[in-house]
Amino acid sequence: MSEIKMYADNLPNIPWQDRPEHSEGPVWRYSENPIIGRNPLKGVARIFNSAVVPYEGKFIGIFRAETTNGVPHLYLGRSEDGIHWTYDSERIPFVNEKGEPFLPRYAYDPRLIKVEDTYYIIWCTDFYGAALGLAKTSDFKTFVRLDNPFLPFNRNGVLFPRKINGNFALLSRPSDSGHTPFGDIFLSESPDLVYWGKHKHVMARSGAQWWQALKIGGGAAPIETSEGWLLFYHGVTGTCNGYVYSMGAAILDINNPSIVKYRSDAFILTPEEWYEERGFVANVVFPCATLHDAKTGKIAIYYGAADSYVGLAFTTLDEIVAFIKEHHVEIGDDTSIGIM
Repeated sequence: MSEIKMYADNLPNIPWQDRPEHSEGPVWRYSENPIIGRNPLKGVARIFNSAVVPYEGKFIGIFRAETTNGVPHLYLGRSEDGIHWTYDSERIPFVNEKGEPFLPRYAYDPRLIKVEDTYYIIWCTDFYGAALGLAKTSDFKTFVRLDNPFLPFNRNGVLFPRKINGNFALLSRPSDSGHTPFGDIFLSESPDLVYWGKHKHVMARSGAQWWQALKIGGGAAPIETSEGWLLFYHGVTGTCNGYVYSMGAAILDINNPSIVKYRSDAFILTPEEWYEERGFVANVVFPCATLHDAKTGKIAIYYGAADSYVGLAFTTLDEIVAFIKEHHVEIGDDTSIGIM
């Protein structure tokens, strides 16, 4: 019986595949990857970097769909098993709080997080520059856009699945509209999803670990555990052949997540398979969501692959926490409260 606890719901129908023989590392890939291939529905060339949650005994997702005119939009999808998906034929019809149509110019890299009784979608969008979009739904029928949480330039917004000290908490990476020369993760708080403040530095990129030397960004919504908030994130390095995106993992303090308790100096997944190395953008592993079962500690990780596919990988709470602790490294001001 594990001494590490996951504070989440039980999910007995979590998609799962046992670790294959001779595999190494704390995370292993689904043998039938990619679970979403090219041209998944009419007018959409590629789906990747997408978010999934349990819903009414099944699964529902918000998908980054690259349309055939090259513009990304968000589409709704449903699944019985979390692996095989069907999609609405039209993009999500966002409205404002008066019920009037309010569609973003473009939208990509969504995260989908349930906080209390509401599901929140946060994505990258245009607000006179790279910015974050935010919407809510309670039934996946009506999607109400809220005010943009931050000024440009910002990316990789990830909400925590519960309020912390009475406030919503959000990870993000201040950014420019390109491949930013400043690439750290920050934390912001809000009492109402309108007014944001108490900004703190969380994690720094690291030249000592080349796989995350250029920039880092939040991935899936953090998972609450007895060790702290388990965070899967992406790290980026530059090579003579372009950028490479890998997946890392860290544990943040449960009451003050601007403090990093443990952080692995080694990546937990990096492009190695054909669908990760070869695609519209080569060499990308980009985590956006997890499904997790508190009873067994099983974790299924959904990640974008090469900006062309969706992959699925697996780990367990015990294995990933042990790996992070074993490979822990302190980087910059990670262990501080994040203010100066």
